[in-house]
Amino acid sequence: MFASVKTLLSAIVDYAGLFPPAKLDLPQAIAHYQRYRQFPEAWMLGRFVLPLSQLPALISLLPPEADADPWPLSVILSSDFDRSIAQVNAFTHPSLTIASLEIAPLPPAEIKAIAAQLPPHLECFFEVPMNESLPAYLDVLQPLRAFAKIRTGGITAAAFPSVAQLAQSLLTFARAQVPFKATAGLHHPLPGRHPMTYDPDSPSTFMQGFLNLAIAAALAYTQRVTLEEILQLLQESHVVGMSQADKAAHQPGKHYRHPAGFQMQMNGIAWGDHYLTLEELVASRNHGFRSFGSCSFTEPIADLKALKLLN
Repeated sequence: MFASVKTLLSAIVDYAGLFPPAKLDLPQAIAHYQRYRQFPEAWMLGRFVLPLSQLPALISLLPPEADADPWPLSVILSSDFDRSIAQVNAFTHPSLTIASLEIAPLPPAEIKAIAAQLPPHLECFFEVPMNESLPAYLDVLQPLRAFAKIRTGGITAAAFPSVAQLAQSLLTFARAQVPFKATAGLHHPLPGRHPMTYDPDSPSTFMQGFLNLAIAAALAYTQRVTLEEILQLLQESHVVGMSQADKAAHQPGKHYRHPAGFQMQMNGIAWGDHYLTLEELVASRNHGFRSFGSCSFTEPIADLKALKLLN
């Protein structure tokens, strides 16, 4: 496996099995997450996403073998913020740790009002719109060192943003240097048309690729790409690895170019005239695209294996 792939995708999938289209019950979601933590690809697995209201039930259902390695949680707060924040501050458990909080859409003024109450040691993701009002939200989030959350899909076609909306949002996040996560509609590494639910007669729609999003965000946060290039990046449909000959002849610091698509190399990722080093990929994950919520962990893995990006 390329170090660049592992760096780009480490802990990138926040498991959201409780939510559509999977919409599992809590015991099923717990069983899936516990099983995924044993996968060879568990390095891609991030946090277990659940509403705060289900935290007591999670504690009661937690398997005993979870004790050794605490589960990281991303907890969705209810609208009763005073009570919710008090619960989060008081929470302790040997097998669970709250790593981040997620907050449903609020006006910028309300975000500013509640952000001061949130625990400073937690990553706090505020859901924001991908439209012309986005800069006003980032003006609030940036000084608070809070993070953004964008919705990249759902169970209706209207829930999926256009490529233009996503590209403009990435550029706006990068200029403001505000980290973000995405949720929904990102089961596949490359863009394409896919069913929106698991129903046999589900309608299909165009979905963004999480690989495209991660690479586009990484380049956007280096301030080296234009809006037009981000648009192209998000629509890229080819990815290749280094050839065996290139691997054998690889020299540290040498960048290989490919005429089309993303090229995943040992120590970086190339696209056209752009190259991302491992250090830049680490920085982009720390300060840019943090993760994406997905109700499936197996679909991303299967597609990456089909692209020969995983062993």
